Amino acid sequence: MSTCINCVWEEFSVPLKRFIKKRVANEQDVDDIFQEIYLKIHKNIGSVMNEDKIHAWIYRVARNTINYRRNHNKFEITDLTENLESSTNEESSANIEIASCLKEMVDSLPETYKQAILLTEFKNMTQKELSEKLGISISGAKSRVQRARKMLKEMLLSCCQLEIDRRGNIIDYRHKNSECKYC
Repeated sequence: MSTCINCVWEEFSVPLKRFIKKRVANEQDVDDIFQEIYLKIHKNIGSVMNEDKIHAWIYRVARNTINYRRNHNKFEITDLTENLESSTNEESSANIEIASCLKEMVDSLPETYKQAILLTEFKNMTQKELSEKLGISISGAKSRVQRARKMLKEMLLSCCQLEIDRRGNIIDYRHKNSECKYC
């Protein structure tokens, strides 16, 4: 594997530290965990077979390290509304939290756009299949999907400030206001 540890660290150190700070109350514990994660990454990065999975692998290392230390009462954890222990998915916690907001947003779309998104994005139907199922032209189906995506993006960006890595993965987010009706 040709992954450069310094390159990886450059890309992930700031968002990773922010990830830890959201979950750990004491700043000294944040620094200890941050260093521990760096050592684990440095020691084991060669075991990552697919470079496209480095993002997920790094955040899994971080979650596991935080959970291990929390379970062994080595630091005070901040109050979290999410259940980190059940998060064994390779997606980052931010992606999981945003996904729950998106569900609410999809449910609030007008029916034609909601149907287009659900069938293409969640039922893996092609836009051609969508056009056949709905009895509309392919360009009509494409327009519905594009409009639905645009609506969802606008809803999400009006509600949350997102930090996205170069691969398009959400690595951090913050609610813009507490009155967001979706999240």
